[in-house]
Amino acid sequence: MFQKTVFSGPVEFVPHFRPRPDIACVLFDFDGTLSLIRSGWIEVMLPMFLELLPVNLGVARAADRQMLRDDIMELNGKQTVYQMIRLTERIAERGGRPEDPLRYKHEYLRRLELTIRPRIEALREGSCREDEYLLFGARRLLESLKALELPLYLASGTDEIYVKREAELLGIAEYFDERIYGARDDYRSFSKQKVLERILREQDLTGETLLSFGDGYVETQVVSRAGGLAVAVTSDEERQGTGKPDPWKHRRLLDVGAEVVIPDYRDGERLIAVLLGRDRAVLES
Repeated sequence: MFQKTVFSGPVEFVPHFRPRPDIACVLFDFDGTLSLIRSGWIEVMLPMFLELLPVNLGVARAADRQMLRDDIMELNGKQTVYQMIRLTERIAERGGRPEDPLRYKHEYLRRLELTIRPRIEALREGSCREDEYLLFGARRLLESLKALELPLYLASGTDEIYVKREAELLGIAEYFDERIYGARDDYRSFSKQKVLERILREQDLTGETLLSFGDGYVETQVVSRAGGLAVAVTSDEERQGTGKPDPWKHRRLLDVGAEVVIPDYRDGERLIAVLLGRDRAVLES
């Protein structure tokens, strides 16, 4: 990795990074990448998993907590139900009798909705600014991409009904038009791989012309494998605006093919110029 000091915040490039002047469309993840409405979600999911996992007298509860956290984060970016499927596997390993993963998913969403309801209501009532729940610099980045007339897609592991609701509340749905995709209870009908294939088909593109921004394992891996340029957004959702990365995201996203690593979008406009090969002075400095 090498880091350029010409940016105001930390921006890292892998050694084999090269600009992509032929970028033709951009794919975004949602939660943690753009939206912070659901920040703290893991502190809802993890206690629920611990509550449901049978105790093994030979395993410390702290070890269970770490195992479950790793399970959850490894599947971050996939539909929520896949984290619930992993939970059912862990329960079965302990001799328990797991319920349908969709029942666990709905219970998790019920608990999470209680946590985020004050944020939703504040946005609806206008008692807080929309940008309070957007990752730092996100709106300026979206404006920069819009000015370049690049089609923007949004694909999230969160249920589509909530993604569309929250994109509207944050005032960013307009940047994506109808190109917003999210999870469904019929989870086999949606995946980020399917969204990627649809983008390439609709736009008549090859994978090398795709740029993505995401804080999850899945979208980073999918775009990298297709030959696209994956930017890892290692947002620390609890320290919004500090420019500090989340170490877990940083390590894992590099492992699955990210070529650029940023904590937020404070350097968004200049970063886009570098990614598209319009500011080569940065890389030559």
